[in-house]
Amino acid sequence: MTDPCFCCSNLSYDHCCQPYHLGTAKPATPEILMRSRYSAYALHLIDYLIQTTHPNKRHLYKKNEIENWATSNHWVKLEICKAKKDKVEFKAYYQQGIQAYMHHENSTFKKEQGVWYYLEGSYFD
Repeated sequence: MTDPCFCCSNLSYDHCCQPYHLGTAKPATPEILMRSRYSAYALHLIDYLIQTTHPNKRHLYKKNEIENWATSNHWVKLEICKAKKDKVEFKAYYQQGIQAYMHHENSTFKKEQGVWYYLEGSYFD
């Protein structure tokens, strides 16, 4: 039996996010890209997170800061609230030590030359 995917899709990792992480497939929708990015945080795949950020926005993110954020948390669960066109609202649940947190974001994605990229996000309080 294979391990379930970190993105909570009810699929196994090898039939869900792994092909995107390995570069053998490209996410067909913003929701799939969002799921693969969440799994990349859980697996500390920092290069994937950078590669799937829109090229015009990559300068806003520092590799060491992404790595610190990914590795300092235990990623517990992803909940997709809404996925419509180029927007995905989600809740990412994680722990730092024994403290539990929830990151609630509405992300915008942009497709260029047939490839979806994370463009930006707005956060809910």
